[in-house]
This record gives sequence, structure tokens and C-alpha cells, in this order.
Amino acid sequence: MLDALGDRESSTLRAYFDDIADSVPLSREREVELSARIQDGDQDARDELIQANLRFVIDVAKNYQNRGLSFPDLISAGNLGLMTAAERFDGTRGYKFISYAVWWIRQSILQTIAEHVRTVRLPLNKLSLLKDISKAT
Repeated sequence: MLDALGDRESSTLRAYFDDIADSVPLSREREVELSARIQDGDQDARDELIQANLRFVIDVAKNYQNRGLSFPDLISAGNLGLMTAAERFDGTRGYKFISYAVWWIRQSILQTIAEHVRTVRLPLNKLSLLKDISKAT
């Protein structure tokens, strides 16, 4: 995965992987607590929730490789989606944060691909339709 990248990009990505390697998933109770603190404007709680889920962004970004964006760009787009999810998550609804965040992560990655890959920007629903057509043929 890192072999296709340049030396500088590869070493940066390795450092990023090393930084997030020891992040521990949060318990459901901790997610609810952090969610309440985030709603009150606590930036430290937001950072903790995001930091604990950065590894998941990499897993999602792997599914979108070879679509015209570099892997680090996919990770960056996914991280933006994770940040949006952290700000909007309501822990009192009874589901885990990552179940909620995966939609935001995918949406952010797909939006970034749609904006940067094609010369002529197409709406996401049209890109989805083109993908379905190419799969069928």
C-alpha cells in the first residue's frame, strides 16, 4: 500500500499510522459521555472521540483506492467526515458512534472524489448511476 507512494509521502503516512496505532476503542458509556460534553462545546472531548476512531477511517479509505485520489487524500477526506460526525453525534439515541460516523466518512470521501477526479463535476447521484452501469456491463 505504501510502496506506490513517494518516499516523503510514505514516511509521512507511516508516522501517521504510528501515531494512531495505540488508540483504543471507546466504550459505549464513554461515547455517550463524550457526546454530551461535545454538545456543551468541549473541544477536548471532541478530540478524544475523533482520536479514538481514526483507525476506522483508514479501513474505509482502503475501499476507495484507485479512484483517482491518492491514499493520503482519501484519509484526509475521511477525517473531515469523522470530524463532522463527532460534532453531530447524539449519544442518547442508543447507537454506537462508529455506526453513525461511517456514513459521514463515506460521504466525505465520495464527495472529495467527485470534486477532484473528473474534469467536469457530476452530482454524486449521477456518479453512482455511472458506477452501477459500469458494474452491469
